[in-house]
Amino acid sequence: MADVTQNRTGQVSRKTNETAVSVSVNIDGTGASKISTGVGFFDHMLDQLSRHSLIDMDIKAEGDLHVDDHHTVEDTGIAIGQAIARALGDRRGITRYASIDLAMDETMTRAAVDVSGRPFLVWNVAFTSPKIGTFDTELVREFFQALAQHAGITLHVQNIYGANNHHIAETCFKSVARVLRTATEIDPRQAGRVPSTKGTLA
Repeated sequence: MADVTQNRTGQVSRKTNETAVSVSVNIDGTGASKISTGVGFFDHMLDQLSRHSLIDMDIKAEGDLHVDDHHTVEDTGIAIGQAIARALGDRRGITRYASIDLAMDETMTRAAVDVSGRPFLVWNVAFTSPKIGTFDTELVREFFQALAQHAGITLHVQNIYGANNHHIAETCFKSVARVLRTATEIDPRQAGRVPSTKGTLA
């Protein structure tokens, strides 16, 4: 278990017949990342996730890209979520809740998170094209579904408006990054307590 006096790090290696994924994270990092999934646009989005959450991420994924990107994106989300959950441990001392309205050019996206131990995704994001370059836009939701489920977080994402699909996707990743940064930060007023009247967020 992680606590407020220890480095909050987590590592996961996950291998199936479809993918091999290894992830390490440091919740108390600087947003440094080393990312290679074989999916260029996805790498760019994961770099945004790391940079703006200040969570260091080392991600290596090899998948059946000859089929499509789906398994690689989903399984990477699973592994990142599991690594974050391990790094947070019993979630003692964390801020727990955060929300943001994040602007990028013509686009505005809202994200809210409860680092609750209860996985749930509410997704209210519509793309006007099935592709961003060669990347399937439906995979943005698949990634966040896997992340929320395996990190044990309640995550709401809503695109309020936007015209450019790249911007819409990017604001999803950046807004989630920013709420993860705030919600996982240590709150000194918690004095090391689990921020729940139940006494547990496991």
